[in-house]
Amino acid sequence: MFTELALHERLLKALDTLGFKTPTPVQAAAVGPALEGHDLRVTARTGSGKTAAFLLPLLDRLLKDPKPRSGARALILLPTRELAQQTAKEIERFGQFTFLKAGLVIGGEDFRVQAAGLRKNPEILVATPGRLLEQRNAGNVDLKDIEMLVLDEADRMLDMGFSEDVLQIAASCEREGRQTLLFSATSGGNSLRQVVEQVLREPQNLMLDRTGELNEAVVQQVILADEPPHKERLLQWLLANETYRKAIVFTNTKVQADRLTGRLVAEGLKVFVLHGDKDTKDRKLAVERLQSGAVKVLIATDVAARGLDVEGLDLVINYDLPRSGDEYVHRIGRTGRAGEAGTAISFVTHGDWNLMSSIERYLKLRFERRHLPGLKASYNGPKKLKASGKAAGVKKKKTEGKKDGKAKTKAKAKSERRPGALVPTSADGFAPPRKRTQE
Repeated sequence: MFTELALHERLLKALDTLGFKTPTPVQAAAVGPALEGHDLRVTARTGSGKTAAFLLPLLDRLLKDPKPRSGARALILLPTRELAQQTAKEIERFGQFTFLKAGLVIGGEDFRVQAAGLRKNPEILVATPGRLLEQRNAGNVDLKDIEMLVLDEADRMLDMGFSEDVLQIAASCEREGRQTLLFSATSGGNSLRQVVEQVLREPQNLMLDRTGELNEAVVQQVILADEPPHKERLLQWLLANETYRKAIVFTNTKVQADRLTGRLVAEGLKVFVLHGDKDTKDRKLAVERLQSGAVKVLIATDVAARGLDVEGLDLVINYDLPRSGDEYVHRIGRTGRAGEAGTAISFVTHGDWNLMSSIERYLKLRFERRHLPGLKASYNGPKKLKASGKAAGVKKKKTEGKKDGKAKTKAKAKSERRPGALVPTSADGFAPPRKRTQE
């Protein structure tokens, strides 16, 4: 029960008002050590309640130790605008009975209007790395009073190339006495380890889920597909016949997302598109339309693989197979949230088989194979498989002619290297070989 945690009474009142009684596993594991002031490195699946796991200790710290004349005291760094906007809304919900304010520092917003908001001195900054550095370099924000630094979706943030920015921002924050909480859905790679070593101090490591256990509430299926027109027919069938409340269809490129949206709209389907080339207003509108139920389907790139927490989203379709196991984890994490059921369906073409096999090994599971009525692909998978599950390549036999040709080429090269042999020149065709000199 949340009442068993040593949280400020105003936060407990907000939790009660919101109907939150029992903490999720990640909240139960992280809130206590965070309240005690420990640095934390937390690995937990998407949709497990990580946001409340860091917001509650953060708000509690600011409430119990008020410092009205200081600058911003807490900073939450996130990889995308959508996740930052969502986190700011969660601060409003959990802090509804407090006077704590959050400032949103993200790209796509008017720079001067944003700077004016920062001059109001909000206690909490919710920011994406690039825009925060721009505001800091312009002298509009000072990070020297930051007492609590939160890196949410840290693995994704570093995958997006923000490693140097994160380290630079952390170096600008108060070092002595600063508490840092790092949350990620995967264990990450070298960049994440570097950040942990340089930014966190003697952190407690909380591993709530192994990668293979992520999103166990989601049914994970693959459908073999042929050329793009066949994939479009598969998608249209699923959107017309599958039982779902809301769906996201992921593509690997912005061009593909726009093209697919155009095709579906031409078929009479009401869909929205979301990718990095859309301005903040359009991206916000797309998310709001999906959340409100005004549209049931969102076509998106991986910009939507993080930060979208949409109630009722129970279907994810990978029109294009994600390029890594981590990206797969984050995409399907849009459904099956907070223990609810969901379905993830991935289209697999001839060129995707080995990638699919790698994702299966990464997750330590096998996807359920599925066929749609009347739409079975001519591609049935590789004829031979390696022990790893990847396609076994066919070794080409060398023909006698090729062998003879290679042998003649080697013999010719050898004769041209023997003493006294004539060697080609660019000037007159042939010339005597040069004498070797003593070195």
